[in-house]
Amino acid sequence: MPNPRKPFRLNVGFIIHEEVGYTHEIPFDFDKANLGDDLELTQFTGSVHIGRTPQGLVVQGKFSGETGLECVRCLKAFARPLSWELTELYAFNKKSVSESGLILAEDAHIDLQPLLRECIPERLHHMVLAHHLAECPGPVFAGEHEVRHAPDSTGCSARALAPAYNNG
Repeated sequence: MPNPRKPFRLNVGFIIHEEVGYTHEIPFDFDKANLGDDLELTQFTGSVHIGRTPQGLVVQGKFSGETGLECVRCLKAFARPLSWELTELYAFNKKSVSESGLILAEDAHIDLQPLLRECIPERLHHMVLAHHLAECPGPVFAGEHEVRHAPDSTGCSARALAPAYNNG
């Protein structure tokens, strides 16, 4: 069971001593999940399956949650649902390391927080590109002055990007 203060730091020591092929599932269900100082997800759910292989532990996870964003056109705040999967190998030693370069720590703990955080900006970037501009009418200009408007019923989700990810 994960530590309530560090819910994404998992003790996997018991899996190391199991036979090759053994798997263990760890579920997650949080109203709020902090993935760093500037990233909080709400309604976070998911699970990881950790499997024992000859080379190390394979971590496969499916996750979902919502993050708060702001439309860059009309500045309306809204919640954006996210869902993603990840698969990583935590090698037992340098000889078995994969492209990710992950090696199981000597204390037999795996911290998923950096991996989960790494996935989020990538998902937001792809999400922004996937939306069409018709969903957000954007600002209305009257002469030389910009007039902000009430967004329409679509939720004004087009071209939305959280300020923390506005650099890319």
